[in-house]
Amino acid sequence: MNMADALHTFLAESRALLQEMEEALLKLENDPADPDAVHAVFRAAHTIKGSAGLFGLDHIVDFTHEAESVLDRARGGEMALDDELTGLLLECSDHLGRLLDIAADGAEPDEDDAAHGAALTRRLAVYLERFGEGEQLPVETGAAEPRIDSAGPGPDGVENCAWHISLRFGRDVLRNGMDPMSFIRYLATFGEIVHVVTLPDAMPPAAEMDPECCYLGFEIRFRTDADKARIESAFDFVREDSAIRILPPGCRIGDYLELIESLPEDTTRLGEILVGCGAITPRELDEMLAIQEAQGGEKDEEGRPPLGEMFVQENVVQPEVVDAALARQKEVRGRQAQDSKFLRVHADKLDNLINLVGELVIANSGLGMLAARNKDGATMEAVSGVARLVEDIRDSTMRLRLVEIGETFNRFRRVVRDVSKETGKEIELVIQGGDTELDKTMVDRIGDPLTHLVRNAVDHGIEAAEVRAGRGKPAKGTVWLNAYHESGGIVIEVADDGGGLDQDAILAKAQARGVVAEGDELTDAQVWNLIFEPGFSTVDRVSNLSGRGVGMDVVKRAIEALRGTVGIESHAGRGTTFRIRLPLSMAIIDGFLMSVAAAHYVVPLELVLECVELPAGEGDADNRNYLNLRGEVLPLLRLKEHFALEGERTGRRRNVVVVQWAGRKAGLLVDELKGQLQAVIKPLGRVFSGLRGISGSTILGSGEVALVLDVPVLLEQAVQKEDYVAAQRIKSSRENVRVARTETADQ
Repeated sequence: MNMADALHTFLAESRALLQEMEEALLKLENDPADPDAVHAVFRAAHTIKGSAGLFGLDHIVDFTHEAESVLDRARGGEMALDDELTGLLLECSDHLGRLLDIAADGAEPDEDDAAHGAALTRRLAVYLERFGEGEQLPVETGAAEPRIDSAGPGPDGVENCAWHISLRFGRDVLRNGMDPMSFIRYLATFGEIVHVVTLPDAMPPAAEMDPECCYLGFEIRFRTDADKARIESAFDFVREDSAIRILPPGCRIGDYLELIESLPEDTTRLGEILVGCGAITPRELDEMLAIQEAQGGEKDEEGRPPLGEMFVQENVVQPEVVDAALARQKEVRGRQAQDSKFLRVHADKLDNLINLVGELVIANSGLGMLAARNKDGATMEAVSGVARLVEDIRDSTMRLRLVEIGETFNRFRRVVRDVSKETGKEIELVIQGGDTELDKTMVDRIGDPLTHLVRNAVDHGIEAAEVRAGRGKPAKGTVWLNAYHESGGIVIEVADDGGGLDQDAILAKAQARGVVAEGDELTDAQVWNLIFEPGFSTVDRVSNLSGRGVGMDVVKRAIEALRGTVGIESHAGRGTTFRIRLPLSMAIIDGFLMSVAAAHYVVPLELVLECVELPAGEGDADNRNYLNLRGEVLPLLRLKEHFALEGERTGRRRNVVVVQWAGRKAGLLVDELKGQLQAVIKPLGRVFSGLRGISGSTILGSGEVALVLDVPVLLEQAVQKEDYVAAQRIKSSRENVRVARTETADQ
């Protein structure tokens, strides 16, 4: 992997860590004492800092170091994570995201970015200063020379904050010219010996004693800032002949646990983890490994005695540290096993693969038509087998692009949190259906429309606490994000339990702008759809969040660009629901082919309910826009007239393709039914971007082009046309009644 690829991987992983950091901080706002969330925030900051240093991104390292220092205090329970500090850390997370974007562009932070980072650093320093001015633990002082007792515990309160050194000097240490007491005195040069216990257990009877042999052992309590390796080095000259065990102080166990959590992900061996955190030295690890190889008894997965038990039995390290190291080992191995199941693939490569699969679908369709034309049974059977394989390849390839929408939903916890604080409202975000899968292209492009809808729900939908209390509602408002599959597509809902849309205010604004004429009777759905008009807003107060009337029309255009629709359901005093419907995929679909006036059209197969023959007496002469389908009034859309086609009618029978979308049904009047096919959707050019009712095109096996119908738009047009005709009839009827009454009054 070259440096550019490594940097790209670092940026992708860092953004994922920032997302985890943000989610953990939002959890801490509700539960400041959640240790898992605190560790998650620290781990994310620590990992980003360490990785950034590898790429020379010093500005990221320096800034993250300040945040890490605060998090370290919070993680140790020495600093409370209140709302103010959590908000500051969220701002730091945003700034880190900005620095990552700058690094991705290969640039350096400008003056504004540097100033913003410096301001955040100063605010972090305030918290560190508060910590520095807090109460400090009292430190006991002792004599420089060791105090040697025959037995008994050390002074109260000292044991837990001092190292424990167990010395068993070899018998020949005196013959080798070494004075055991000189080693003990040397310890006092870089620390404080607070307690010594002399152990005469190995002393033989006086008659058997050799004056040149050492029989004494020592248990020492030693307080120092030095690490274990430094203490161990004091006994270098007698290490091979003596038994030396150095146990870290109990008060440092928390430090070891924190260091274990911050070790790199590639450290998976227990010994490496303990050495990495400083709990043992490399010499102790080598010694234990040598003993492990020589011992029998219970074996680990590799047929050796468990190393962790050996460390505890030999008093090399505390059980709590070993347990934490084993837990870290299990966590890392589990994560590595999970990561090994995934392979990072550049999106461009995946898009290219899908394009090739699309061309394969088109080529296979042409091959099938050629085999059918030649009426070669063997070839047709072979083509049928290839077609099944192509379909499986197509489905598998399309699934590669499917991602869960829950990750996008979780980002809105921060949006709701920030907007709630800005508006002074207490609001809860409820997420449902986060495991619903959708094409990654749609997930990436639906984020902005959803952001606007969520901000609107919080700013305008949810009432103030006093208003909610007056209406008998709880003070805390609720916003829902929900996703589910329906009719071969996906539905995303943004709902709130606020006051609902004000129908009278919307109508008054529409009439004032000339969008609706006075006296026009509109359905609820038509009134709600008025808010999607460009520049439409009923809010007199312009805020930083919304109310400028420059968003809802953009929301609708963005959704329609994804071949989707957006609908509104609102109830006064109970809330509003925005319902977005999107297709599952934008690349390859199962379609139904039909022809009208020698032109070919395709509709998604999952939207087709049935095909029926147009009954006699309901042909062109009737020119009716509805059909009686087994007692149900079905809106009928005549595609030839709708698209103003000039070609001659093909086929002897007229057919109606019944389609359904979002609970609405309509019939499409066509000339011929061509059957099912796999359609590779190609986008229309800019020249046709304003063509309503057509969402794309596809190439048939014959090489001809078929247009893909935008069924949601066609259904909307059919219903609007029927509503308009009905309204005109009502208006005409009322006008006739008025004229009749006037004539009667004149008589």
